[in-house]
Amino acid sequence: MKMKRPIGIVLAILLVLFSLTACQSESTVPTDNTGTTTAEKSDIYRFEDYASNEVFDIVKVNLSEELASKCTSYRFTYLSDGLKINAYISIPNAMAQTQRPGKCLMYNHGGNRDYGKLETETTAHACTLCDRIVIASQYRGCGGSEGIDQFGGDDLHDVIKLIDLCENRFSFIDMDDFCVLGASRGGVMTFPAARQDSRIKRIIALSAVTDLVDCYESRDEYMRNVLLETIGSTPQENPEEYQKRSAVYWADEIKVPVLFIHSREDQRVSYRQAEELYNKLKDHTDCRFISHDDDYHAVPQQDDIAAIREWLNDPA
Repeated sequence: MKMKRPIGIVLAILLVLFSLTACQSESTVPTDNTGTTTAEKSDIYRFEDYASNEVFDIVKVNLSEELASKCTSYRFTYLSDGLKINAYISIPNAMAQTQRPGKCLMYNHGGNRDYGKLETETTAHACTLCDRIVIASQYRGCGGSEGIDQFGGDDLHDVIKLIDLCENRFSFIDMDDFCVLGASRGGVMTFPAARQDSRIKRIIALSAVTDLVDCYESRDEYMRNVLLETIGSTPQENPEEYQKRSAVYWADEIKVPVLFIHSREDQRVSYRQAEELYNKLKDHTDCRFISHDDDYHAVPQQDDIAAIREWLNDPA
């Protein structure tokens, strides 16, 4: 009987220690104020978790079945110069499964004000074509965003601010190869951004505007009125405002590779704009030019998609 008592005491002590250890292990699992554990929120691609005072109104987009099988899209709002700017982001499902930061393509759309605004599945289509995260701004004065469209004036801040968020807020984006595609008016947003922001590594210019003076002089009265209303003057009245939006006037400041895609019979943005900028760039940066003998505008053709994929995957 005297031999059993110490064994019983030891067993009791061990049981107490085990209980304390179990309780301690359970209590040290990090939780948020909803009781959700950190392990349950470890998905770096769950975009809802990036809500902040700068990024809000995050809503998951209902995509078509085909697109939903390939990517996940969100609509969100961010602040730029104190204005609420709407935007979209689409993420390849396969990339999200890796839980590693992925490469990104910013899409700068064309048009003015609500004409040419992003549609619900715009970034999703681009995402499935290029196998990259695709992010895009509606710009101010467009698609429900606050502010006034200035056709490459202060609305350029909306593009730069979105790049800031990609770098500083969205940890799932790899900034080492941040590329931008500018379509039509998107060229006015893309080239000036690259002029001042070294985070842009490469550009795809799809029927891109690179000379607004030429646009004003070659287009019809409707387009001249659009430029007058958004910029506030004609090229004759204020040439500086047109030139600062037009890469052809400061081509030597474009240091990144550019893939040009343009149709010879384009009636909205003349082929000579792309040709002139390409000739000014080709001697000091890596450029490629794809031309088509038709009048397509800002719509990639089947061969273009393969070329864009190649350009994004193999910049050399």
